[in-house]
Amino acid sequence: MSRSPSTPPSETKAAILRKLLSRKSGADLATLQSATGWQPHSVRAALSGLRKAGYRIDRAASAKPGGDTVYRITGGPESAA
Repeated sequence: MSRSPSTPPSETKAAILRKLLSRKSGADLATLQSATGWQPHSVRAALSGLRKAGYRIDRAASAKPGGDTVYRITGGPESAA
């Protein structure tokens, strides 16, 4: 079955992760899980894969007391030396 030329390609789950992690506010594990439908260990594995691909991912405590850890992309593979 071929895709019609007018249908835009769907966004991959990896692209969704990169988009959420690139936001100024970043994303917590629960947000990444709900966006992808993945289990927590799969999200963490994807974060490791992004690190291996050259992305710098910072991990910070939530601004709210008792909140979840927030992950954020702070550098891409092009800036990795």
